[in-house]
Amino acid sequence: MIARVQKRMQEREAGDQGFTLIELLVVIIIIGILAAIAIPAFLNQRQKAWASQVESDLKNAAIAAESYAVGNNGSYDGLDATVSTDGVAAGEWDANGFNGTADVSIEAVVAGDGNSYTLTGENNNLPGESWTYTSTDGKIEKN
Repeated sequence: MIARVQKRMQEREAGDQGFTLIELLVVIIIIGILAAIAIPAFLNQRQKAWASQVESDLKNAAIAAESYAVGNNGSYDGLDATVSTDGVAAGEWDANGFNGTADVSIEAVVAGDGNSYTLTGENNNLPGESWTYTSTDGKIEKN
């Protein structure tokens, strides 16, 4: 009986050879296809996140500008042209609660009459792309 079991175990061990080269290649090809699909989707998500950073900073700068105007009889005169550079807020913007995001720079242009302004924001990770916020309509548009 023991001899029969030992003989059977030896037969089983002789038959175990692991995965074939074809099976391994098929698995590698499937992993490659999945990676080819996932990597571009991941890169697009990063670009969307950088764009969202700019839009968020523009909205926050608009709130700071409104806060400034409340203390300045409704006028935006006196606001610095540079809102933030790489997330560091400047002058009146900082004093009115604006906190920027790293890699995002925002510039402001106050109208001659001091009743409106335009903010333009860029992210260093998205060269050549910018967004504009106009106080008259409250919209953010990609340039």
